[in-house]
Parts: sequence; structure tokens; C-alpha cells
Amino acid sequence: MHFQLDPDAEAYRAQVRAHLRAVLSPEFEERVYRSGVAHDDEFAKGLVAKGYFAPDWPAEFGGQDRGAWDAQVVKEELMRFDAPMYLSETTRMVASIIRAVGSPTMKDRILKGAMKGDITIALGFTEPECGSDVAAATTKAVRDGDDWVINGSKMFTTNGHIADYVFLLARTNPHRPKHQGLTMFLVPLNTKGFEAQAVWTLSGERTNVTFYTDVRISDEWRIGEVDEGWRVIALSLQDEHASGWGPHLGRLLHHAEHWADSPAADGSRPIDTADVRRRLARIAMEYEVSMLLQRRCVWMVEQGQMPVAEGPMSKVFSTESLERASQDIVELVGPDGLRSYLEPSAPERGRFEHMLRFALGTTIYAGTSEVQRTIIAQRGLGLPR
Repeated sequence: MHFQLDPDAEAYRAQVRAHLRAVLSPEFEERVYRSGVAHDDEFAKGLVAKGYFAPDWPAEFGGQDRGAWDAQVVKEELMRFDAPMYLSETTRMVASIIRAVGSPTMKDRILKGAMKGDITIALGFTEPECGSDVAAATTKAVRDGDDWVINGSKMFTTNGHIADYVFLLARTNPHRPKHQGLTMFLVPLNTKGFEAQAVWTLSGERTNVTFYTDVRISDEWRIGEVDEGWRVIALSLQDEHASGWGPHLGRLLHHAEHWADSPAADGSRPIDTADVRRRLARIAMEYEVSMLLQRRCVWMVEQGQMPVAEGPMSKVFSTESLERASQDIVELVGPDGLRSYLEPSAPERGRFEHMLRFALGTTIYAGTSEVQRTIIAQRGLGLPR
């Protein structure tokens, strides 16, 4: 495995970084935060125009036929800049699944529009009573001729109030075991019977609880075989579990170092204190490990291997490191570190306070740390259930 990017990938990173610096102004950052929505159509289509939306996709779908490392560079920089990408990421994830197992009609209907930023797709997995146990879904889809009638609710359908579709997991056979009898659908959200209600998170993000009341869709919107939805959703969970949050840690470290190197009125700097240097060094080490774990997953995919346990290793280490580091930095900065995000007079415009709130949720996204450790134990170490 190579631990450093080659010169071409580094040059590509510089291009991506220059574009993000040009478009992600402080005013844009504040507008997105105040809205609570991690998506902006103009920004997403700007990425499409530059070829940064899905660089490793084939050119026929709007990609650039680039390799996995260029795609990784784009992901790292978008995360490092905290770009409003969540809806774009879920859209791209579902598009990848449709490309792999969708019907020809579904591919023609969705893929090109998704890659142009004209179609957006939210995720409908979690339910109010199920938590991280996605397979315990009780939302029902009942066959009625050539249609399906869906009833139930989903929790944490982030961007479900603005997306065009939701990638929905529904139970189609209640008599089969929990992980069986499930089917995946792509539900148009302009269908009668759909409703989204806002739920605000600790980090200031809007997510939704969504309701499906006699939602009727054609069988054309089914993805994969009937009662084989767990195999389909496994493709998306594999992608989510291999996520790494190291770039967020890098952003926190950048602001912490800038704060530590800024002189006080008497000319002293926090970084001149041994305890400050020690804490920053620990964050820097965990940032380096987080990036290496994530890049190992990319390398494995490039080699034709599936990072079954390595993906969860990357996710659990980087998110727990981010949580530790955000708490450590706020403790280090003191009461000023809790001054509000985007307040001009707060240290680093309040980014320490915001990261403290944001980091707490990252250990839950895409499966809790407990879920990740179970996967590592069972599928990585071969331990019994």
C-alpha cells in the first residue's frame, strides 16, 4: 500500500481545493448553517460543471473516468471544507446501487439526472422504534396488482423534505425472518400520502420523520428482487460503513493550531505551553491514523478486495477520535470555546463549539460504534455472535 498520494492526485487536489475556496465564502457557510440543510443546488451543479461530482464514474453518465484515488481526494476536500454534500452523497450512493442492480428502465430514468444534479435521493432506512436495527423495519409494502401500497414511517430521513425520491426499505413478507421479507423501493416524494415533518438535531441540522399513508407506487419503482431487499441495502451499508471522518478532524486541528499560535495582548501564545502542544500532538496523531485507515479502504477496493471489517475500523476510530478531540479542544480553550458558532468575536468564529455538537452525532451516523465493533468482531476476527 502507498501511504502518500502520487503527484497527479496531489495536483488534482489543488484544483479541487481552489474551486472550493472560491465558492465556499463565509456568507455561504452561514447561509447553509442557518437553513439547517446540508444541500445547495447551485453548489452541487457547480461540482457537476467542474467534473467533481462523481469523477470516478464513466463519462457517459457525467463522470470523468478517473480512478479511485482522485475520487478519494474529492471526498476528503469536500469534508475538510465542510461542504453541503449530504444529499449529493446519498444520491450518488443510491445511483451506484441502481447502476449495479436496477432495471434498465430505472437506470434510464434516474442515472443521468442524478449525475447532473437534477435528481436527488434521500435515505429511508431507520424507523422511530428500531434505532440502529435497520432490519427490524415495520413499514409495510403490500402488493396490489401491478402496484405496491406503502404504510409506515421513517426517522432521520435527512433532506426528505426537499429530495425528489427516497430510497425506502419496506417489509413485504412479515412471515419470513427479520433480515428476509424486505424489499427496496425508490419512492417519488410527490406521491400522494407522503409527509415530512422537521426534526432538529444537536448540531443544528434539519432531519425529518417521514410518514407514508397508503402511498401507491408502480412495481417499476422496486429495486432488486421481492423479499431480497437486505442484499440491496447491504450495498449501501457497505459504502456507509467504509466512511472516514478524518478530514473533519483535520479541520478541527487546523483551527486549533491557528488559535494556539495567535498571541494574546501580552504577546504570549497558547502553543508555548507544553500541555497545549501535547494535546495538539495527540490530535495530529489520531488525524494521521484516521486518514491512513480510510485510505486503506480505498486501496483495498482498488485491489478488488472488500473492506468488510476495515471500513468499520476507519469509521469507528475516526468518529471517536473526532469526539475526543472536540471535547479536548473546548476544555483547552476554556469558556470562550463554547461561544456560538459564527459569532465574529468567538475564537475561530465559534467553530470549536459547533464541532463539539457536530462530533457527537458522527458516532451514530451509518451505524453506531457498537454496530461497527460487532461487524469488526464477527466478520473481521471471526468471533461468534
